[in-house]
Amino acid sequence: MDYDFLCPKCKGHLRVGNKIIFTTKTKKWKGGLILMHPELGNYKFEHHPSFSFEEGQQIDFYCPICMDKLTSKRHDNLAKVIMRDENRVECEILFSRIAGEKSTYKIIGETMEVFGEQSSTYIDYINLSQMF
Repeated sequence: MDYDFLCPKCKGHLRVGNKIIFTTKTKKWKGGLILMHPELGNYKFEHHPSFSFEEGQQIDFYCPICMDKLTSKRHDNLAKVIMRDENRVECEILFSRIAGEKSTYKIIGETMEVFGEQSSTYIDYINLSQMF
């Protein structure tokens, strides 16, 4: 099943082929593109070798179209995008901004699916009765 991934602000399409494209920056203002796998729970990604970051380092994710910062209001360590299915049903996707941390959340209304070994890290911060 193919899903579209959208910027929450401009609704621009972030998925090209089998990759989701983000503009990113580290705290040291080193920037680059990251291409992530669109399957939830698959943590494979690509980036240029000159753009490096360390395990545990926080990375800022931006929409490559409007340059809006994709940090979730639910927790500063989570990024947010919108996923839309073939029926145009949208859900909120949150994923960790911490390099190496495997935490992803798919939220539709008051239901949530979790993915990743460290997904319990942010469960208490996700209030399903509030949509941001």
